[in-house]
Amino acid sequence: MIEIQVLTPDDWPLWRELRLAALAEAPSAFGSTLADWTGPGDREDRWRARLELPGSHNLIARLDGQPVGMAGGVPGEQPGHTELISMWVSPAGRGKGVADALITEVAAWSRTQGVPELRLMVAVDNAPALALYRRCGFAQTGHEQAMPDGVRRELEMSLPL
Repeated sequence: MIEIQVLTPDDWPLWRELRLAALAEAPSAFGSTLADWTGPGDREDRWRARLELPGSHNLIARLDGQPVGMAGGVPGEQPGHTELISMWVSPAGRGKGVADALITEVAAWSRTQGVPELRLMVAVDNAPALALYRRCGFAQTGHEQAMPDGVRRELEMSLPL
């Protein structure tokens, strides 16, 4: 059974556990790196601050009681949309509906924000994620940009709400 939990800043240890696992397992899927969030970057105040982003909606998914995925929703940089960020499902949760449940929850939250669309950025070479997002109704907007590493590219996708 899949359960979705909305996180508070006090849940930072759980968020930390999943985020570090995501950065280790799928380093090319994110703009941040494991090195960014370990060593001097691995501080409680920083993890809490991430969960305290104004207007954010941070989630984890549990499969049969075990944490196996995470996602976040944040207000868009421009008015009129929200953004799906930090999406990841562990190998143990893949192919079991976990990603769909997380996307469904972020989309439902987005609707409560009164915006007409949910957007995301995805690495152009992340074929499994692109297939997932297309299956869930996202379409490419035509906007593409460099990832923070300055080498790889990411494209924007949008889901009408």
